[in-house]
Amino acid sequence: MNKLHPGLKGIYIILFTLFVLQIACSPRPNIQGKGEDFMQGVWNEDSVAFSNKLSNYTQHHFKFTCDSVYIDMVTHSKINFYEDSCYNNGIWKEYAKGVYVVKGDTLFVGATFTHANYKQKISGCYRIGRYDKNFLIKRKSADTLLLESLSDQREIKLTLKEKITCVQKEL
Repeated sequence: MNKLHPGLKGIYIILFTLFVLQIACSPRPNIQGKGEDFMQGVWNEDSVAFSNKLSNYTQHHFKFTCDSVYIDMVTHSKINFYEDSCYNNGIWKEYAKGVYVVKGDTLFVGATFTHANYKQKISGCYRIGRYDKNFLIKRKSADTLLLESLSDQREIKLTLKEKITCVQKEL
């Protein structure tokens, strides 16, 4: 049997160690996550229960694509919470964009309020900053999703309008 020169043996050990470290410490691909298959799509809240009896309510439109979420909210209010130029006869739209994750029976949404084009909103009427909401997933089927806001216990009954297949994009 051939014996390695002691100096070569040390070089081989160092090269093998560097190779293992290179594999172990390589960054993961810089692409978005897959999200949840059952949520992929465009979901609308067609009506809000007891809306005629509420002083204010919000209808939601969600678009889940991979691990991203786009939220359109139409608020109807009989009470003016904003300056008159923003009140808009008690009906206004807000938008948010972010990411979501489902853990067990809970949907966690971390988003930022945006303009209609989903570019970050830093001033103007209505809310700015973070939109962080958690929802209990009370029921899910192929075309219906029933969420309950954990902050105000209001239910959001969503109907699937368009199914989307996740195509992960580079970040």
